[in-house]
Amino acid sequence: MSFYETLATATAAERAQLLSAPIIADCLQGRVTRESYLAFLGQAYHHVRHTTPLLMLLGGRLPERLGWLRKAVAEYIEEEIGHEEWILNDIAAAGGDAEAVRASRPELPAELMVAYAYDLVNRGNPAGFFGMVYVLEGTSVALALTAADRIQQALGLPNQAFSYLRSHGTLDQQHTKHLANLVDAMTPEDQAEVIRCAKVFFRLYGDIFRALPTAAQTAQKEGEAVACN
Repeated sequence: MSFYETLATATAAERAQLLSAPIIADCLQGRVTRESYLAFLGQAYHHVRHTTPLLMLLGGRLPERLGWLRKAVAEYIEEEIGHEEWILNDIAAAGGDAEAVRASRPELPAELMVAYAYDLVNRGNPAGFFGMVYVLEGTSVALALTAADRIQQALGLPNQAFSYLRSHGTLDQQHTKHLANLVDAMTPEDQAEVIRCAKVFFRLYGDIFRALPTAAQTAQKEGEAVACN
């Protein structure tokens, strides 16, 4: 068994916990609302805009035993730079206020995940950062393309509102094999850190999804508004 397979097995429970978030069931069953999709994009913007700065920081913090990863980090930077602008474009195409999102602060779950990532690179073992890469890319491969189709069918939004989900779903499929090769080449000690951090990031990323408004919550809020009027 490769380490990448071991990583998948070791984090299966945490992955299942993330995928059990109610908003994900809503998306896959076509019950998603525009409010939920815009909320998802808003929080995605707030963590994706840190991807390039985090990768740049990571490249400078890698110890010599992990120096061989710098080329891979540089390639990630080249591929990831500017993706937060894709999200803002999607928000505008979906009828949201992209500039308001740019100027806003993240909700607490997204802020905590980003803060943990910076702390990990600055104070912990930078190898653990690839646990976050595993979580974000693996979740994207599992959900992004299917979710984009279901959301579009439910809401009737144009293709221009799904550049982030569809492009990332395809791009992350390409990244998965590359990530497997990287983590397979790490020492057992660094691999253990990848597993530990992946479990943490599954929890933190799952909290972002669990904080998003579900279809039932949106319907309840609309019902209360009607009752008040």
